[in-house]
Amino acid sequence: MASILSKKQKKKENYTLKELKSLGCDLLSSRAHINNLPLLLSFISPESPPQFVVESLLSLQSFFTPLLPQLPSSSSSSPASSTKRPRSDEEDDDDSSKTESDEVDGDPEVIFKAWLRSKFDEFVKVLLDVLVSQQSEDTLRDIVLGTLMEFVKLLNAGRFHSSIYHRILNAIIHSAVDADMFLDILNSKYFKYIDVRYFTYISMEKFVKTLEASALSADKTVMENSETENESKDSLELSIRRIYQVLSRIPPPQKQAEKSDLEMWSGSVVRNRKIKEKSKDQDSNLLSPTTIAKRMKLKFTKAWISFLRLPLPLDVYKEVLASIHQTVIPHLSNPAMLCDFLTKSYDIGGVVSVMALSSLFILMTEHGLEYPNFYEKLYALLVPSVFVAKHRARFLQLLDACLRSSLLPAYLAASFAKKLSRLSLSVPPSGSLVITALIYNLLRRHPTINHLVHQEPVDNANEANSEAEEDNESSRPKTNKKLGMDYFNNQETDLKKTGAMRSSLWEIDTLRHHYCPPVSRFVSSLETDLTIRAKTTEMKIEDFSSGSYATIFGDEIRRRVKQVPLAFYKAVPTSLFEDSDFPGWTFTIPQEEGKC
Repeated sequence: MASILSKKQKKKENYTLKELKSLGCDLLSSRAHINNLPLLLSFISPESPPQFVVESLLSLQSFFTPLLPQLPSSSSSSPASSTKRPRSDEEDDDDSSKTESDEVDGDPEVIFKAWLRSKFDEFVKVLLDVLVSQQSEDTLRDIVLGTLMEFVKLLNAGRFHSSIYHRILNAIIHSAVDADMFLDILNSKYFKYIDVRYFTYISMEKFVKTLEASALSADKTVMENSETENESKDSLELSIRRIYQVLSRIPPPQKQAEKSDLEMWSGSVVRNRKIKEKSKDQDSNLLSPTTIAKRMKLKFTKAWISFLRLPLPLDVYKEVLASIHQTVIPHLSNPAMLCDFLTKSYDIGGVVSVMALSSLFILMTEHGLEYPNFYEKLYALLVPSVFVAKHRARFLQLLDACLRSSLLPAYLAASFAKKLSRLSLSVPPSGSLVITALIYNLLRRHPTINHLVHQEPVDNANEANSEAEEDNESSRPKTNKKLGMDYFNNQETDLKKTGAMRSSLWEIDTLRHHYCPPVSRFVSSLETDLTIRAKTTEMKIEDFSSGSYATIFGDEIRRRVKQVPLAFYKAVPTSLFEDSDFPGWTFTIPQEEGKC
């Protein structure tokens, strides 16, 4: 037996490309050469030379394409149907149980078509293996994917064959090859068709449910081998990343639905009259472009909502939060379904909360979401690191938008103004500029906190006078101690108890002496009377939110200076400071002998 197999294997290896093409021509010419089909199938493998794979693929595709409408479904092409099934004793005794279906099972034509269907299924399987093999070239993958998509269009008699398409996506998601190449092909050639996008969302939802089930079973099972546990975790993360790659590459449904001509990969009109004569159940399954367009938003919503329930890796989590307000929320059937995901993200704190603020703000302002303690959470995000974060520009613009309402209580506006002014002492110059602009807008919108600009210690004097009447002169030293006290508690998280209304913006006054000239100049804008709204306008935060040392330096270079300060020295200075400026200190560097 081994010698026979070796001879067959040797004969296969000795085939030339010309002989392989001849086998394909013979197969297409007559049914008498049907045995060439298994031989051609054997050449489609990752180990075969690419030219042999392409030649076999083209021959088999040309052979199967006209036969696809005649092939039975894969469920009926069982091994028992491809050969004569042996009869049992009960069947022999009861001849009256024979039906027309039994006679059809014995029909040679039916057996032949069932065998062809099994070979077609094998053909699809080997194509998927070649598609995701690391040995395959990109050009070969493109050809194989195109062949599979042709079968998706033709196999189901004019309707989209979702089963094969699901297998294609499953192979891409679980392959060891980078998925970008596959997604580039799908995006450039197939995602423009509405039915391809529609069934992509359906497949993504199925994949997510499978991952959820596997994740739950993995949590319930205690794994003794840590390596196996790590491998399963890595496999789960890889699948999640691939699903996100696919979802993020599909064009949004709303933009495509606005087009007058909705193209379908499987064809928008059923041309074959025989298909029209099928049962009503089958006709109800036919999806027109209009029907798909109506259902697209629902499938989009189910796919994304189910995906966001998965344990996302941190990098994927951040990417989703950074773009969800533009790519997902506008196209959901009910954006309020994201409230759980966004509120949990906002409660995490740090950079994740900053990135979740944009989407949460949209739900609150446009979709009626009520989020308790929203401003307390927003207040907690005001830390020095947020002014150097990657997404600081969007966060600072949203911060200004959240504080825009004139209905905000005075204590809340005062707490934010005081918190920002305190941060201005510890952030880079670009942060001090945007803080000054934010405080400017707060003072203009909320006239009740304008006393923070310059507040006399009136309360302290009244308390001192009342204590003086009771204790004579014993309270006077206490009054002197309280004259320089700031009642603002920077560590307090309750905005009602921060004491900001009894404080003042003395930190802004210190910015007048800031080492960076743009900051010291910009602080003078707060000297205007902001209570007169007709004479003032709000500052655009986007003009300052993206600032950095580079932008400040660039602005200073382009700035025209009317007066240039000059320093004149009778003698060239040898040190930065004179010895008389700091008695007892020396600023000269002693030079060692032999060194300059």
